[in-house]
Amino acid sequence: MKFNSKSLKKCFIIAEISANHGQDINRAVRMIKEAKKCGADAVKFQAYTPESLTINSDKSYFKVKHPKWGGQTLYDLYKKAYTPLKWFEKLKKTADDCGIIFFATAFDKVGVDLLEGLNVPLHKIASFELVDLPLIEYAAKTRKPLMLSTGMADFSEIKEAVKVARKAGVKDITLLKCVSSYPASPDQMNLNTIPDMEKSFGCTVGLSDHTMGTGVSVAAVTLGAKVIEKHFVHSRKLKTPDSFFSAEPEELKELVCNVRSVEQALGKVSYGAGSKEKKSRVFRRSLFVVEDIKKGDIFTEDNIRSIRPAHGIKPKYLKNILGKKAKRNIKRGNPVKVDYYG
Repeated sequence: MKFNSKSLKKCFIIAEISANHGQDINRAVRMIKEAKKCGADAVKFQAYTPESLTINSDKSYFKVKHPKWGGQTLYDLYKKAYTPLKWFEKLKKTADDCGIIFFATAFDKVGVDLLEGLNVPLHKIASFELVDLPLIEYAAKTRKPLMLSTGMADFSEIKEAVKVARKAGVKDITLLKCVSSYPASPDQMNLNTIPDMEKSFGCTVGLSDHTMGTGVSVAAVTLGAKVIEKHFVHSRKLKTPDSFFSAEPEELKELVCNVRSVEQALGKVSYGAGSKEKKSRVFRRSLFVVEDIKKGDIFTEDNIRSIRPAHGIKPKYLKNILGKKAKRNIKRGNPVKVDYYG
């Protein structure tokens, strides 16, 4: 399967499995199948080992301070969360058999090489690695489409990362607006940045959404997001490292359904009645005779009015008719016609 952000016909929805397999390969396989059933376009894992992210140290620098992850070192956290690299071949095959795109975030050259060996259709760089320009360059040299999450990054950092990626040969870059907070709060999302990012960097733009619920992702689509990434878990009761801010299957289904509805609703710039709307025109207002009128009577606001339905002439002609004489007898309830007055 291929990926090209420039030719997307619909929003590309990614189920981010991350650490939510709980280091159970059978659960990881089930989650891929579940994501497909929910309507996701892709599943994403993370290709790292604890050693590729940090070192095993008890120094204060490495202690985690977070309501859910605190009380341990980074190494201990990643040891619980990582996806064993030996799983990837089976996970990729499962996804291929299901007909869903498989890819992963790489955190070092080993990860990029592993994914290249599996012939993934695109690469992803996480927000925390956006400042690792050598890593971006290495992934970009594959010339495959590249997604860059932009959590925490200022304008200059994003610009620099995009410049490095393009110089290394990537033509298809997707920037994901992201808030690197877990869970993220809607009031911190600043989704209006999405169209500005697209204009400023000339890239496809999407959203890596760490908020709870589906509303923020759906709103992002109305602002032009072409990719939505959402963490996915069988149940938040599983208590994996990422489960507390991840979407459950029914929520992922809801997200997919709502995004598809929004895409249909956005449509194109259009004025006038749509194809199904034309039938409703008959219920517009028009001018009707509301009291019996005899030939020679004067048209007044008492005997003609603007009412529904639309079988008479348009209400805008009322001033032209008032004060004129009727050419014939007209019964109450008849629509006003041009030849009724003179």
